[in-house]
Amino acid sequence: MSQLHLIYHDNIAEIKLDNPAKLNAFTVPMLEQMASYLEQIENDQKLRALLVTATGDRAFCAGADIAEWADLTPAQFARHWVRNGHRIFDRLARLNLPTIAVIEGACFGGGLELATACDIRVMSSKASLALPEARVGVVPGWSGSQRLARLLPEAMLKEMALFGRRLTAERAHQAGFVAEISETAFDTAFEMAQAVSALSPRSVEINKWMIHAGVGEDSGALIEALGSAAIAASDDIKEGIAAFRGKRPAHFSGD
Repeated sequence: MSQLHLIYHDNIAEIKLDNPAKLNAFTVPMLEQMASYLEQIENDQKLRALLVTATGDRAFCAGADIAEWADLTPAQFARHWVRNGHRIFDRLARLNLPTIAVIEGACFGGGLELATACDIRVMSSKASLALPEARVGVVPGWSGSQRLARLLPEAMLKEMALFGRRLTAERAHQAGFVAEISETAFDTAFEMAQAVSALSPRSVEINKWMIHAGVGEDSGALIEALGSAAIAASDDIKEGIAAFRGKRPAHFSGD
């Protein structure tokens, strides 16, 4: 039985974690399924937003299932578990469409890193955030020390990573990490997604690219993508292609 689902609400997609027996903790099959779903979403031009949700209100995601990585060799742990997870979460962060994490219950470790890879977060008042890796002798491996450092004050991040303290929804909201606190978190997030659906998808996409380039999220690729988009609208590229096909010298106008 799948522990991850891709659900469509017209032009809004939802990736739902469904491993409640283990507080929606990530397993290898879940990571592999996440990668597959993200590829489907990237290639679906009809979609306008993505919600990342979870089954139940006890946990959004308690992190990575320890049983999945406890017996890995150091090389396997670094090369496969950590790097694969990082690659998949990076792909989520860099989706062209806007993404919203719906956080209810515990959002710990890899679960917090998953939520951080989304553009914004909606959180219930009873939910909490934590980076408990030091309790089991590991460190954040899916961007918890990097992407989170851009979104939370240094002292607040150190509270979680160094001292093992949990962050309440109220403090996360005050810090700007959470867009809204809601007792109907999914409904609130869905309304946000519907509002986005009424906006220009190309404008939203380019806005996201520019912001990510500004904060260093895949900035090299984004700068080249923006430059390529600009040149693709020029007369010069049309002339260049026509000259190549006609096997003649190009005569560029600069327009």
